[in-house]
Amino acid sequence: MKLTTLCYLEREGCYLMLHRVSKKNDVNKDKWIGVGGKFEPGESPEDCLLREVYEETGYRLTDYALRGIVTFLFNEDEAEYMFLYTAAGFEGTPALCDEGVLEWVPKEEIDRLYLWEGDRIFFQLLKDEAPFFSLKLRYEDDRLAEAALDGRPMELLDVLDETGEPSGLVRERTLVHLRGDYHRTVHIWLARKREDGGYDLLLQKRSGGKDTFPGCYDTSSAGHVRAGGGFLESALRELSEELGIQAKAEELCFLGYREDVYQEGRFRNHERSAVYLYTGPAGIGDLTLQADEVESVRWMDLSEILTRVRQGDPGFCLFEGEILLLRDWLCEKEG
Repeated sequence: MKLTTLCYLEREGCYLMLHRVSKKNDVNKDKWIGVGGKFEPGESPEDCLLREVYEETGYRLTDYALRGIVTFLFNEDEAEYMFLYTAAGFEGTPALCDEGVLEWVPKEEIDRLYLWEGDRIFFQLLKDEAPFFSLKLRYEDDRLAEAALDGRPMELLDVLDETGEPSGLVRERTLVHLRGDYHRTVHIWLARKREDGGYDLLLQKRSGGKDTFPGCYDTSSAGHVRAGGGFLESALRELSEELGIQAKAEELCFLGYREDVYQEGRFRNHERSAVYLYTGPAGIGDLTLQADEVESVRWMDLSEILTRVRQGDPGFCLFEGEILLLRDWLCEKEG
């Protein structure tokens, strides 16, 4: 079992960051981290914290707090259990560090540094003054492969390049939307033809507990493409999770891709969406709704939906272009 401490000293809106540039064979090579190190025999977390901070910075801590425990797994190495501290009080004369270069960095600029992706998660937790937490982070080389907060899995997404393809960078979902990173989603629509020749679309009413557009009418089913996943498999998963529809791949008709950018409060969205039409059987009475995502569902005339969206009805969080894509495809099919 590998036990370590990691500490971020605070001063005037800055954290003391260590740029690890000194060692050649260093898992943290070129990254920016806090100060800390391994336990010595017989040490408590506080013993290790105080000794490591003094050895690496020359400061003696006078006010510090344990903020969380981070379980760090890298490739096939043994797990490292890291005690994460922040320190608001310290005294002494700063010293040179043989681990790298120490620098006071404004907190709002830290996200621009070369960091472990999991570090961005706990920096956000620290910023939000989260209570004591347990964060598990598993890496495959530099790629974040798994994250869990207090035992609950966190959703990881591929960040896309300018061509709409995965860039190789994997980031936690909340951070993707705080930053407005380009990522993938799926939108799946259910439609039915009426006797008068018109079409109804199935709308889901978003749960009132959602962090964006609570209580608004949205796509029949939608969700993110998880890191390493594909559009079709994600569409099938979302139909199952949100509506209880066990669809087959051949029952999904691909209508096209869309790119949409918008912002609601702190939530920034830049998505590449694959839009599908589900052509299999589905009646409202046969659906099993995901309670924490979907409050209810209803059929509504496609033309009325389009009118509401064009009028900017705040009860709808839909894109006009997507409704037109669906309408044109249905009309072309009839023709």
